[in-house]
Amino acid sequence: MTINLPKKQTKLFIQKNVELTPLTTLRVGGTARFFVEAETEEEIIRAIKWATAERLPIFVLGSGSNVLISDKGFDGLVLKILLKGIQAQEPLDGKVAVIARAGENWDAFCEFCVRKNLAGVECLSGIPGSVGGTPVQNVGAYGQEVSETISSVKVFERKTGKVFEMSNTDCKFSYRASVFNTTEKDEYIVLAVTFCLAEGGKPKIEYADLKNFFGEKQPTLAETRQAVIDIRARKSMVIIESDPNSRSVGSFFKNPIVSLEKFAEIKTSARRQRIIARGENLPHYPVGETRMKIPAAWLIEKSGFYKGFEFGRVGLSTKHTLAIVNRGGASAQDVLDLKEKIQAGVKEKFGIELKAEPVFIGFRES
Repeated sequence: MTINLPKKQTKLFIQKNVELTPLTTLRVGGTARFFVEAETEEEIIRAIKWATAERLPIFVLGSGSNVLISDKGFDGLVLKILLKGIQAQEPLDGKVAVIARAGENWDAFCEFCVRKNLAGVECLSGIPGSVGGTPVQNVGAYGQEVSETISSVKVFERKTGKVFEMSNTDCKFSYRASVFNTTEKDEYIVLAVTFCLAEGGKPKIEYADLKNFFGEKQPTLAETRQAVIDIRARKSMVIIESDPNSRSVGSFFKNPIVSLEKFAEIKTSARRQRIIARGENLPHYPVGETRMKIPAAWLIEKSGFYKGFEFGRVGLSTKHTLAIVNRGGASAQDVLDLKEKIQAGVKEKFGIELKAEPVFIGFRES
């Protein structure tokens, strides 16, 4: 349907009963009661104001790569952000501010930065999604997080109708989290993100996979980007239509971060259960001085779930146990059932409750 707006504004085209399955990488989910594709900030603001006036819930959809949509769909407005544009400003003291609008493809943005010899996002190459989603989840991989280089985020505040910039500090970034998905969830819509990148900087080679890949070699930014893509592709963590393992949201579970005391308990329990031998250590990564991060994939595998594990129409990737895949014709409920089965298995074995990484839409509880 078409909504007539006040003078000097063009018409807002609102679609009804739009199938959401093809707009997600998992290829599951129902329909959107109303659907708008917004190519300008003005269209976004007008769509939000219309939905608010109609007392409709709103869900902002990017590339659909980190979302699980209910089989019942979404009984409100789904707003798909299509804002495009990347602008690199003049260097200042070896730093370059790059402004990317929310609808830009994330990997294309990484490629742009590497091509311009700007360091800071090279290890985040190959991650599916859009620029606007990266500050929400504080996207990270292979030793980098976007919070390390984001200087500000341009947002539309739904409550006040104002557009303004939020600083890195305002965003309150933490592991896979920010104000946008925690304390102020659904309060803002990301319009653009400004990154502060190092001109001619060296790539960040801290993650084990990258260290093993390059050995003693000092790679360029371009070589690092390609290595990350190659490593991700071997794990089916790059969206390739011909690869059935890519019908997923990538990593479905967050790596749990526990206290040193909890880590010691888990290690003792693992040795008692002979999951690890005496003298062998539990895989971990220090987080500050008081916490440890444990690889979720290791916990899943040691709880009896393996690469290629099948559970009806869903299963685990044959390349990586973190990814739940649609084996063909799956429903959102199928995905949810396997998620809960894995969580129960890990909790029983290790006493850890794995947290899901994707956003759950249209469910009573997420």
